[in-house]
Amino acid sequence: MDIIKPRTLSGFMELLPGKQAQMERMMEILRKTYSLYGFAPLDTPVIEDAQILLAKGGGETEKQIYRFSKGDSDLAMRFDLTVPLAKYVALHYGELAFPFRRYQIGKVYRGERAQRGRFREFYQADIDIVGDGKLDILNEAEIPSVIYRLFRGFGLTRFQIRVNNRKVLNGFYSMLGLSEKSGDIMRTADKLDKIGPEKVRAILVDDCGVSAQAADEIMSFMSIKGSNADVLAALEGYRGKDPVFDTGLDELRAVTENLAAFGVPEENFAVDLTIARGLDYYTGTVYETTLLDHPEIGSVCSGGRYDNLAGYYIDKPLPGVGISIGLTRLFYVLDEQGLLNPAAHSASADALVIPMSPEPTAAIALAEKLRAAGVRVQLYGEQKKFKQKMSYADKLGVPYAILLGEDEINAGKCSVKDLRTGVQVTVTAEEAAELILADKLAAENAPVILEK
Repeated sequence: MDIIKPRTLSGFMELLPGKQAQMERMMEILRKTYSLYGFAPLDTPVIEDAQILLAKGGGETEKQIYRFSKGDSDLAMRFDLTVPLAKYVALHYGELAFPFRRYQIGKVYRGERAQRGRFREFYQADIDIVGDGKLDILNEAEIPSVIYRLFRGFGLTRFQIRVNNRKVLNGFYSMLGLSEKSGDIMRTADKLDKIGPEKVRAILVDDCGVSAQAADEIMSFMSIKGSNADVLAALEGYRGKDPVFDTGLDELRAVTENLAAFGVPEENFAVDLTIARGLDYYTGTVYETTLLDHPEIGSVCSGGRYDNLAGYYIDKPLPGVGISIGLTRLFYVLDEQGLLNPAAHSASADALVIPMSPEPTAAIALAEKLRAAGVRVQLYGEQKKFKQKMSYADKLGVPYAILLGEDEINAGKCSVKDLRTGVQVTVTAEEAAELILADKLAAENAPVILEK
């Protein structure tokens, strides 16, 4: 029989156990943080009816989607978590309590060209708050506090949540008589960090058909900087010229003024008029989060307010606000930059119990006693030489090897060896559990991401 060479498809991530444990740790922090704010877990099917997924699609979405037939069914794999949420809310509208708050961490699929840091299969981690008819601005103000707590949970302090409001932008473009071109202008402005002001201005004039004078006014507007109070004060100078602008400014001020109550320090939050988000369905507050010491990574968490989540599936206005983290890409970039903490506990077990006598009964009993105490234990059952057993423990990456020979059994104790320091002590099973669990707690409290 010919041997088939094993391979992983381009654009699909496959991790070794230690790295996978670090990814799982990030997911654990995500779940814990989202749950603290009352978001319910949700899991939607990976495969849906293609008509459902493509209701809001067309264009680039249809080109990238994985679509196939099975019998008479036209099927597709989800390309994000927002469209499946829209279907879910429409389908279960009568059974849900609104505002409906959900989080979802799941894989999505896009058949685009695989590039460094860009994948065809990747995890997204989303939260959304969906209202029935209305959704108060307080929900938009709470989102930055979720982002803040999440990234602090990762171990980061040097990050910034940048916030703007699409109504402010739409109202400003209306003042310039550019309402019909506002979508193109915002998509262009959203590239400011990537291509710089000169190229943005050139695109506004050459491709968007904006006059040179209007382009200068747009660039001047987006360059308003300073503290949050300074930016809001500058925006007050435009008040009274457009009702949409005024509404957006009130909303932006409400989000900003609630920061202290939600525990978000101003050094981690900035009103930034360059933030537009390229997607047209955002209608109010928009968010982008960046790592201050690594701007090359780009936005690591983004989202915003939208007016009607499920308009293609139900005849009811369901406004919402949400954010999304491209978890696979974030993990890949952090790993590539050397920012994942190697000290964070990543082994599949806390200890490896190694029987040193032919009779395994005592070792089995010890392993079960440690498990009952909360220690993750692997029992080594292979009949190999001692050196091979220790080599396995080292390769597994467990912090402790627990040796149980005739002397230990007769004394009612076990020998616990710290494989990182080489220190070995002989203690009771209860003392071994206490020692290992204290070390495990310290490792679990270590930041999963380092700041350099």
